Amino acid sequence: MSDEKHVVPHSAGTGRPKLKAPANAADCHMHIYDSRFPQIPSRAPVASAAVADYRLLQKRNGTTRVVVVQPRNHSTHNQVTLDAIAQLGGNARGIAVLHPTITDAELKQLDAGGIRGIRFSLGDPATAVVSLDMVEPLAKRIAALGWHVQLHWPGDMIAENAALLARLPCQIVIDHMGRFPPETGIAHPAYKVILGLIDKGRTWVKIAGAYLNTRIGPPSYPDATRVAQAFVAAAPERLVWGSDWPHPSEKNKPDDTLLFDLLAEWAPGEATRNRILVANPEALYGFARAG
Repeated sequence: MSDEKHVVPHSAGTGRPKLKAPANAADCHMHIYDSRFPQIPSRAPVASAAVADYRLLQKRNGTTRVVVVQPRNHSTHNQVTLDAIAQLGGNARGIAVLHPTITDAELKQLDAGGIRGIRFSLGDPATAVVSLDMVEPLAKRIAALGWHVQLHWPGDMIAENAALLARLPCQIVIDHMGRFPPETGIAHPAYKVILGLIDKGRTWVKIAGAYLNTRIGPPSYPDATRVAQAFVAAAPERLVWGSDWPHPSEKNKPDDTLLFDLLAEWAPGEATRNRILVANPEALYGFARAG
C-alpha cells in the first residue's frame, strides 16, 4: 500500500520509490560498518550499519544485487567487506582498500571472496588511508585478476593526473560522478578527461552521491542532476548506479526513496535505466547474466 512505512536505518523517509526497480537491479555503491571488525579513528565516525540494516533498504527500493565498498573507517581491514559479501551471497561483490604490501596469495583470497576492485579515496589527505603513489603499482598487481581501480577523487585531482590514468593497465571506475565543483559542473576539465577514458573503453562512472555534487540540494539536486544527465547522454553503456548507503558523509541523512527516484530524471528511458541497473553491473562486476 502507498502509505506503508519502510523504516531503514541511516535513511530519511519511509515510503517506497515511485520508480520500480527491474529484476536483478544492482546497487553498486554502499558500505558496511561493523564493530566486530577493526576500525581506525575517523574524521566522522559512522554508527553501526550492518547487513541486516541494508537488507531493509533492498526491500524498500527493490534492488537485489549489491557492491559492498570497503569504508575508510575500516582502513585495509577488508574482513568487514568479505563478511558482508558472504552474508549477502551470490548477488554481492566487493571493493577492497589495499596497500602495496599485499601478497599475491592474499589477492587471490580476496578474489575468491568476491572482491572485484580496489578503491582510492584521496579527497582529504587527513583521513585517507591510501596515497596517490600507490595507485599505479597496485593497478599493475590487480590487472591480471580482471579487477579495476575505483577512484574517489575531486575533479581537480582527476584533471591533474590525466596522464597517470591514461597509462593504468586495468579498468577504471570514477566514483560519485567525478566530484566536480557544483558551480562548474561539466565545464570542469575533468569531465573531458573522463569522457576520453570512456572512449578508450577502459572507464566507468558511478552516477551516485547527488548530495556530494550539489550546492542546492533536495528534492531535485539540479546541479548534480545536470552532471548525471550529461553522463547518461554521453555514455549510458558505461554507467552504474549506487545508493551510497549509509551516507557516511551526511549528518542529516537523505531520503533513499528520493535518491532512487532521481534515476527517472537522470535517465528517463526505461531501457537506459535497465542498462544502468542491470546489464552494466553484470559486465563490470561479473554478476550472472539475467535471462
